[in-house]
Amino acid sequence: MASLTLDIVQVAAIIGALQGLFLCGVLIAQRSNVTANRLLAALMATFSVYFAWGPYYTAGLYRVYPHLILISYLTPWVFGPLVYLYTRAASDRSWRFHRRDLVHFALVTLVFILALPFFSKSGAEKIMLWDAWGATGGPDDRRVGPPLRYIDPLKYVSGITYSAATVLYLLRHRHDVEQSYSNLARVNLRWLLWLSSATGGIWLLAAGLVYAQVRVSLRDADITFAMALLVYAIGYMGLQQPEIFRLAPLDVPTVYTDEPGAAVTPGAAVPPGAAVTPDVAVTPDAAVTPDAATKAPPVRSGLSDEDARQLEASLRAVMEREQPWKDCDLTLPDLAARLDTTTHKLSEVLNARIGQTFYDFVNAYRVHEVQRRIRAGEARALKMLALAMDAGFASKSTFNDVFKKHTNQTPSRYREAVGG
Repeated sequence: MASLTLDIVQVAAIIGALQGLFLCGVLIAQRSNVTANRLLAALMATFSVYFAWGPYYTAGLYRVYPHLILISYLTPWVFGPLVYLYTRAASDRSWRFHRRDLVHFALVTLVFILALPFFSKSGAEKIMLWDAWGATGGPDDRRVGPPLRYIDPLKYVSGITYSAATVLYLLRHRHDVEQSYSNLARVNLRWLLWLSSATGGIWLLAAGLVYAQVRVSLRDADITFAMALLVYAIGYMGLQQPEIFRLAPLDVPTVYTDEPGAAVTPGAAVPPGAAVTPDVAVTPDAAVTPDAATKAPPVRSGLSDEDARQLEASLRAVMEREQPWKDCDLTLPDLAARLDTTTHKLSEVLNARIGQTFYDFVNAYRVHEVQRRIRAGEARALKMLALAMDAGFASKSTFNDVFKKHTNQTPSRYREAVGG
């Protein structure tokens, strides 16, 4: 057996494998959102197996344990499906893994079937074939021999496709979440977007290195190091933000689209009789611009026009009088309970009469409150973040994004403009 000399990439891979196994154990032990945590645990486990192949081959361990040869080749085929399915489970706790979801593992099943002739050979035969691939087939064939090498490019196509599908799903899902949540950080969409984008970036890096015909050893080093950084980042974020592994429930109301041609009244005015005081009403400088508001499809819940008008008046009165928007965890069911109505009816009023999602509607009040306090000069004594937190924002980044979306200005630029 050859002596094991570790370079920085192999050290990173070993540490990544150990951390992946540790995170796998932590995730399996979690009692909340079991489906999502089990899928992420499976992803961490496959990462660990992938990392282990470096020392296994370079140290000549494959000559001692030849039956493990080619096992690591199966793991990249499941990276994309596991990230996608984890994202589905983490963003929607009503989602469950069904038999039909096994179709996502069709490619890795095909690869396993094609590799069965190799796996069924004796240890001596595996060593001989492995050495032969390396000696006569060129470096690219050292991992896979015929016929596996002919479908090997599909690995990169699959990974990139799944990464793109995951990001698109999250962008669509974000719109649904905005119907129920006033704080998107509560459902970890940013974390999920980061994870899917990072894995997609690694797949693009791998495909680019293959296309550029970069030497295999250097290509493997780059990919392994990038994946190790990803595992480190997942572990770090899990420690810094434990809610990543203990996801809050997400109950998105069902949205029923109206008949084609149904009119939607964006930015509907406050009807007569609504109790809105001039001091706290949403003024033009806090109004959402047409480009800023996220227009949601109209919903149908059986409300008559008069009932919808009265519910809108009650909604605006509650928002002005009780200021529920100061609760950073305010949800559509919370607000519906205050109004003694259903989430479907409240969604209809928000989408069809006011022309905004729940997320935009609530955050317009929060932005206006910060604007009011800046104009009152309170920003001189308090930090901008303190004003944002008092108004119901959960983080500085969310506040900055929402404030600019609703006013087309950053908070500091607005403060300079009004002299607050």
